[in-house]
Amino acid sequence: MFNKLDHLIVAVKDLQEAENNYQKLFGMAPVWSGTHKELGTSNSLFNFQNTYFELLAPTSEGLGADLVNYYLDTSGEGLIGMVFATEDIAGIHSSLQERKFLIGDTSDGEGINSSDQKVRKWKNLFLPPELTRGIFSFVIEHTEGSLPQPKSVEPSSPHKLDHVVINTNDANGFIEIYKDIFNIRLALDKTIEHWQKRMLFFRLNKTTIEVIEQEDDLPPSDKMWGLAWDVKDIKKAHQRLSNEGIEVTPIQKGVKEKTLVATVKSHTQNVPTLLIQHLN
Repeated sequence: MFNKLDHLIVAVKDLQEAENNYQKLFGMAPVWSGTHKELGTSNSLFNFQNTYFELLAPTSEGLGADLVNYYLDTSGEGLIGMVFATEDIAGIHSSLQERKFLIGDTSDGEGINSSDQKVRKWKNLFLPPELTRGIFSFVIEHTEGSLPQPKSVEPSSPHKLDHVVINTNDANGFIEIYKDIFNIRLALDKTIEHWQKRMLFFRLNKTTIEVIEQEDDLPPSDKMWGLAWDVKDIKKAHQRLSNEGIEVTPIQKGVKEKTLVATVKSHTQNVPTLLIQHLN
């Protein structure tokens, strides 16, 4: 159904402040910035090998600004959504209708880069609440233009998203949606005994969607939590971040064999952030 995890969305209050923080964290400049006049939002985009990362702020009035303000008012700045890419948005629309989901029509979107006035166009399909369960999520088909690639990526900078972490209180329901409806490969379903929690791994375009279950008596719901970024040289990354005044924990061995990790503790707009290096 989907061919990739297209991008991640972080709600922020002050776009310039957030952009400055993430430019330091990533060690690279954003490749795109623009305004969605009809939605009342502005954004800044950082591009990686397997996805892109969007900082989204309310800057005027509109449905988009209302949505971002809702998240800011209820939980503050942070990771709010993920968007899936397709090359056949009409087919997905028909498939979900055949499954009797109440789903609206596709809508057109357009972005203009503030630095060079280049244009990108796309189609959106917003997913119904019974499929998103609290996560701001939709499907996108890019129809015109593309994001520029970073001019260069240093070994101390993230080059790809390793995994995104989602918390859920209903792992079985999550599987029914992401595996059985979205057709995303379920690579792991395991109970971690020392945590006494169930963990799911879904794999899509060299990215892992890691799901941690914490059961409760509330209605089924999911929430975006944090991100892990691949770096080629975590020692250089740690030194660079320290030089930028970013708080980062000491490097240690990761839970996964042959990995080194460090946790970024500041400049993330409340997004739990891990750096990871996979050793040969």
